[in-house]
Amino acid sequence: MPSEICVCDNITDSSQLEIHIFNDRRKWGKVVTLVDFKGTNSANLENLLKRAKRKLGSGGTIRGNAIELRGDFRFKLKKLLIDEGYEDESIFMD
Repeated sequence: MPSEICVCDNITDSSQLEIHIFNDRRKWGKVVTLVDFKGTNSANLENLLKRAKRKLGSGGTIRGNAIELRGDFRFKLKKLLIDEGYEDESIFMD
């Protein structure tokens, strides 16, 4: 494409980012909430996990490009991500 009509500079990382929040069951039937970041991700998952664990009072870890928290916190995590500056349109809940 000619550089005059290229929109590559207008696309930001946050518009390409999709965040999926869903529950899963682990050993012995325990419920965990997974926050999966798909697309280009400039988020610092370690700091985000630290803030989520402190706010929710739960344990958790990072597995690959996803955050895993013990317990059912789908709605609270969506609100926390919106407060952190992520767009509501890029967050999907299952």
